[in-house]
Amino acid sequence: MFDLDLWREIFQSINKNKTRALLSGFTVAFAIMLFTILFGIANGLENTFEKFFVRTAENAVNIRFGTTSKPYKGLQVGRQIMPTSKDLIYLKEEFGDNIEFLSTKLSRNYQIKYKKEKGSYSVSGVSPDYQYIEKAKIKDGRFINLKDIKSKEKLCVIGRLVEEDLFLKESAVGKYIDLEGVQYKVVGVYSDDGGDRQERVVYVPFTTIQRLYFGNDDIGNISLTYNPKMNIDQGLGLVKEMTTKLKNRFEVAPNDQRAIRIGSRALTEKKRLDNISSGLAALIPIIGFGTLIAGILGISNIMIFIVKERTKEIGIRKALGASPKSVVSIILLESILITTITGYIGLLIGVGILEAIGSSLERYFITNPSVNSSILITATIVLIIAGAIAGFVPAKKASKIKPIIALRNG
Repeated sequence: MFDLDLWREIFQSINKNKTRALLSGFTVAFAIMLFTILFGIANGLENTFEKFFVRTAENAVNIRFGTTSKPYKGLQVGRQIMPTSKDLIYLKEEFGDNIEFLSTKLSRNYQIKYKKEKGSYSVSGVSPDYQYIEKAKIKDGRFINLKDIKSKEKLCVIGRLVEEDLFLKESAVGKYIDLEGVQYKVVGVYSDDGGDRQERVVYVPFTTIQRLYFGNDDIGNISLTYNPKMNIDQGLGLVKEMTTKLKNRFEVAPNDQRAIRIGSRALTEKKRLDNISSGLAALIPIIGFGTLIAGILGISNIMIFIVKERTKEIGIRKALGASPKSVVSIILLESILITTITGYIGLLIGVGILEAIGSSLERYFITNPSVNSSILITATIVLIIAGAIAGFVPAKKASKIKPIIALRNG
């Protein structure tokens, strides 16, 4: 049952001993605040990692072809490297299960019209696998399939914003768009979490691009994803092996950096972020929980001092007939109340600091630093329990002191 007199007495005790209450409260608030900030930074790094890979698969690798910058085996500088469909087959056969998805990418800008609406958009000739490399999500209809590649049909899949730009409030699927005088049937609409630029791309079968605009078997650049079971180091090893073998295949000098460029910004950044995250993943919990332990020790020391300071008061209470239980209750509830209130204040300060400096931390690869509420609640509960124990142990000991001894010592 709620005892109003007991709580009034607790608040009077806190009011009379403001310095003592502030000292014990500051220890708790600082511990929770620091704990919140540290875990918020760790989560911010994870958010950066997820944001970076939202555009394409995290195991994506791009192969770009250009002109040679060094002579090799009697061949002159400036030779154009042009891969064909045979090179796609070569990669599949040579690297087998190490490749998950594989697609060509022939891209250029075209003027596209639908009725009175028109605009310039990037049109990419791709394979069906490109949907998974780019992380395109089908909103309506379907993506390009193998049948489209074989039949070289004039059809396309458009981005969500292309549909909004050209079709306004109409559904695009089943309609025809004019791609510089050639009619293409829209078979699907996709969305892409990578942003507006990714949603203003039109995908068509790469064989259609070859037939209508190139008149040969050139495939442009190549995009792929390696086996997701491979770790980062294995992925980097695969990139190195591909570079060596493709340079040999096209007779390119090993130190020619311009003719064939195989790389993955994702892999490089993932390696760096993983190293940072691994270090912080080990360090932050240690620091965070170390902070909580320091807070617990601080509360314990302060509560021991508080009980000792109130020895005379305890003696008077017992002399007036107060039971040991009531003596313990007052000190215990006071400790829990101070810990709870200041813990919540520390939590609010920590969250407020994260929100205030969050945007400025992006330069350090920390995006939207925040903390899971369950972690904060758990940490606060731990401190409250610690505060209760810290108050209970010395209070229990003091409640057993005889009134005459307590009055003499006080």
